[in-house]
Amino acid sequence: MDEQLLTILKLCLLALLYLFFLRVLRAVWVEVRGPRTVARKGRSATPALATAGAAAAPAPLPPAAAKGSRRSERRADRATPSSLAIVEPAGLQGTRFPLLDELTIGRAAGCLVTLDDTFASQIHARVFSRDGQLFVEDLGSTNGTFLNRTKVAGPQVMHRGDRLQVGNTVLELV
Repeated sequence: MDEQLLTILKLCLLALLYLFFLRVLRAVWVEVRGPRTVARKGRSATPALATAGAAAAPAPLPPAAAKGSRRSERRADRATPSSLAIVEPAGLQGTRFPLLDELTIGRAAGCLVTLDDTFASQIHARVFSRDGQLFVEDLGSTNGTFLNRTKVAGPQVMHRGDRLQVGNTVLELV
């Protein structure tokens, strides 16, 4: 073979090796860095654990108003999801996590839904409520977050019965 061709092939191999190392370093950096805190309009950036306990209880209704609205409350309770339940793996099936203003899902001890799943990132995803709706958002995980087998790209609305896959763990909104 021509010596120039061998030199070009060596340089290409070296470039591919450097690209591989950069990809590995990026993956490690994403895992170590954790999620970004984003300030919303009119609100300061707060970590997930600070807002988790701040779920407000509804104000009690006066006795006259309570009688007429019991049926509508029951219908609203059936329509409003109250928790995330693990569907897979079978060993954890049925484990429930109550929905708060914001839930973080991942392997880290600081997550409100802590998973023992090697395919889940330290802080993998978050489920949060905004304007009376539930949303799921991927937090830069390596393997991605899937809602009903569709990859989550940005905040997506969740409804009762939706399945959320984080690594090998599948959770259902009930």
